[in-house]
Parts: sequence; structure tokens; C-alpha cells
Amino acid sequence: MDHVLFAESALTPDGVLGPYWLRIAAGRIAEAGHGRPPQLPDEYVKDAVIAPGFVDVHAHGGGGAAFTDGAVSGRSALLAHRLMGTTTMLASLVSAPVSVILEQAAELSSLVDSGELAGVHLEGPWLSPDHRGAHEAEVLSAPTFDAVSALLEHPARNLIRYVTLAPERNGALEAIQRMRSAGSTLGIGHTGASCAQTREAIAAGASAATHLFNAMKGLHHRDPGAALALLEDPTAFLELISDGVHLDAEMIRFVWDSATRNGGPQRPVLVSDAMPGAAAPDGRYRLGAVDVEVLGGVARRVTSDGSLGAIAGSTLTLSAAVRESILRAGIDPAQALMAATANPASMIGLEDVGRLLPGGRADLVLLDPEWQVRRVMYRGRWLDQRSSGASQTDGPAD
Repeated sequence: MDHVLFAESALTPDGVLGPYWLRIAAGRIAEAGHGRPPQLPDEYVKDAVIAPGFVDVHAHGGGGAAFTDGAVSGRSALLAHRLMGTTTMLASLVSAPVSVILEQAAELSSLVDSGELAGVHLEGPWLSPDHRGAHEAEVLSAPTFDAVSALLEHPARNLIRYVTLAPERNGALEAIQRMRSAGSTLGIGHTGASCAQTREAIAAGASAATHLFNAMKGLHHRDPGAALALLEDPTAFLELISDGVHLDAEMIRFVWDSATRNGGPQRPVLVSDAMPGAAAPDGRYRLGAVDVEVLGGVARRVTSDGSLGAIAGSTLTLSAAVRESILRAGIDPAQALMAATANPASMIGLEDVGRLLPGGRADLVLLDPEWQVRRVMYRGRWLDQRSSGASQTDGPAD
């Protein structure tokens, strides 16, 4: 059954907040337009903002579950994030031998086939040992010709949308070219690369910064490193973990201002880098083969002597990242919402999510004046019937 929704304030496809209407049918947006709808709406949203469902291109798990543990756990993680407004996700897999990572990716194929999961992100094993963060040093390796061939020839190859590597590793430039030609987005991360090496990687086909500044050599006046090259390139997408832990609010604002001046507001991409402790209580979890302790919402690796070491992912959801960016970093609300919707979708080449356009999936988030998620629509149906602050002229949406 067709359903017409009108919002006094919605994130429109051109990246501004304004009146917008949607006609939803069979889980898709059949029609959409600015201003008021041509007919009486079935649902009228006021005192709230409608945005596309959030798109998270970097997450390892949530709700106590990890993507590395297969489809059942993966579905639990997807649901935990979906209830918080993230309706499209990549499953990020941590460093392991290439054969193991490919097996883990293959175990998620049913979720990709069903459309619940948008694909897989390989964060490693081709990372810098000196900037490994919570990744295990002994499994890190160089992207040799044979290793890349094993990936490209594996049946799970079609699941892999995004690969993070360190461009200073031997064979990295050729690996970037080969994987980009095969359709993957290449991210630069966990790296100590120089500015020049990073520019070479971008020229070879890399187009994203994996959690910019985190697990990356910082800016230095005599050795600017990867961050400067990524900030300056107008085509590079910039992942940001906006949780008040990984990056200070001032740094979020600095990156946003720099990116907008040089390329435009479509460059920032909010990510969660969520581990299983996201949308779950504090406690002990596993991230790949690593024990992680979450205390006060901060995830840190448990070292061999039982002490807490490096930050190991986050407990963030994209809804919280949007809120942090708006309320603490002072980012324009429309731009913050674009960084959680259209920008990540563009980064990994998804065309039917992230924007409220005809033909796209009817995935929506309803946000209150404090930017808290009040309701979530997934494939044309609200996930619950709690009060949404929406005035409905003819009953509930579904």
C-alpha cells in the first residue's frame, strides 16, 4: 500500500534541511519532492527532522556481537545498530591471515545476499606494525602480488567493498591499483606513510582516510605525513570517529572546515568503528583475537599482563556521532547528517541509500530537537510504534 509522508524538516538530496515529502511503496521511495505533497499525507512529521537511514562503512560489531563470528552474530550486530538509526552497514574484519579473513567474509555472504549487509571491509592485514592500534603485530603483512591474487580470485571477493592498507608497505601501490580496478574502495590507514607516499597512493586509486588521525602518524612541521596529503586532496573522503574520545571536538571542526574549503562538505564521513561493546553494557569483549575491556564506554585492549592498552575500536553508534558533531563540535546539522548518510554511501559506491530519492530504499530516521533518534523506518516500515512526535492524519505508517 502506498504511504505518503510529509516532514516540515527533512534532509533533502541537495544537502539542506527543508520541507519534503515521500511516497513510499513496497519498501522503496516511489516519489519525492520539495515542499508540500500533491495529496493529503498519511503521516505529517513536525517538531522533528527526517533523515535517510544512517550508513556506517566502518564497524566491527555491536550489541555484544562481532562480525568475525559469522552470520548469526552479524545479524545481532546489525539489529543493535539498526535500532539506533543505522540501516546500512559494512562489516569490518580485523587483521588476520588473508585466508582466515576470506573465510570470515564468506560466512557473511547470506547477510549480503539478503541485503541486510552492504558488504565487507577488510581493515588489514596490510597495516603498519608501528601504527597497528589493537591489531595483532604477528598477523600483519605486506600486500604481495600473491596475497592480492588470493583475495581477487577467492569466491568471497565480490563481498569486499572496502580495503584499508598502509601505503608504505612493499607492494602497496600495485595492490591499490589492482583492487581499485576490481571495484573496491581503498582506504589509507594504520600508517606511518610520508606525505609523498600518501599522494602516490591517492594517485594509484586510494580515495579514503581510514579514521583520520587515529592509528596514523600525526601532523608534524618537518614531517607532515599522511594526514596532510589526505586533508589536501579534494577527492579524498575522510573518516572521522566523532565520539569525544578518538578526536577532540576542535579537531573535528578543523577537519570539517579544511575539507569544506578544499573539495566540499561531501568529504567528511562519520563512522562508528564500533566493536561488540557498542549498544551494550560495559564489560569484556573480543575484537578478532584480542580481549577488549569497555569501561565508561571506552574500549581498550587488554594486554598480556592484564592492564589496559591501546584504544580498540569504539562503543559509538552513528546517531551518537551525529549528535556529538552537532552539539559539541558545532557542525552544521545538515552537513553532519550528510556525513552519516550520503557521504559514506558515495564513498563505497552505494546508489540506493543515503539520499531520499525516488527508487531508493525507504530507510528513514526521525530525530528530535536534541538529535536523539526517536523512530527508525527500515524498508518502508517503522521498527516500532512508539510516539514519534509525528501527527498522523490516517493511522500509523505501517
